[in-house]
Amino acid sequence: MSQLASGKAGPTPPPAPLSHRQMLAPSREREALTGRQMARRRMAVRLAKRVLPGLALLLLGAIVLWPEFERTEDRSRYSFRRSIQPRSESLRVSAPRYQGVDDLNRPYTVTADLAQQVGAEELLDLTQPRADILMNDGSWIYLQSEAGRYDRPADHLDLAGKVTIFHDNGTMLLTDLAAVDLAAGNADGDKPVAAQGPFGTLTSEGFQLRERGAVVVFTGRAHAVLEGDRK
Repeated sequence: MSQLASGKAGPTPPPAPLSHRQMLAPSREREALTGRQMARRRMAVRLAKRVLPGLALLLLGAIVLWPEFERTEDRSRYSFRRSIQPRSESLRVSAPRYQGVDDLNRPYTVTADLAQQVGAEELLDLTQPRADILMNDGSWIYLQSEAGRYDRPADHLDLAGKVTIFHDNGTMLLTDLAAVDLAAGNADGDKPVAAQGPFGTLTSEGFQLRERGAVVVFTGRAHAVLEGDRK
């Protein structure tokens, strides 16, 4: 009581030794690794040492080559855009057959080994074209060549390459070019022509076929050898 009244405090006690301090308990206890776990960890470390440098090289290579990949992709897009555009050679017909009638309602038929449409128009490039034209009296005319172009709306047929025109009366004309008006039943050619038939043989610089073969006019200089050696 006398000490408190005087306001004097006693000496401060020294701190307790470290060995006497209370230590905090660990949040969780660490378990000792088994030999198998240690082996797996060592293997993982060795694998990482080998894989990570390779991944780094791949990443570096991708960064260096990426601009080239973009240019290649752009070229691929451009090629694809060009390939999907409509092209005339995309429409082909094998062994086509076209039928029609002329101005006098007489039938004709155009066939070929192959037909290929030219553009958006009804023009057809023909391979080995053939045409049959029927006459009123039942006779017929047959035409063939190596190539041709058929204008369907105009009923016009252009023939080229070893053109053969055959009438069933036995007359045959050979030339290189011929333009055939199927609707009118006419044909013309301005290339050298050779003809043979019941009359004999004849060569000229061109020909005109009228009235569906009833009349044939040979143009230019002509030379004929008639039957019975008459010239």
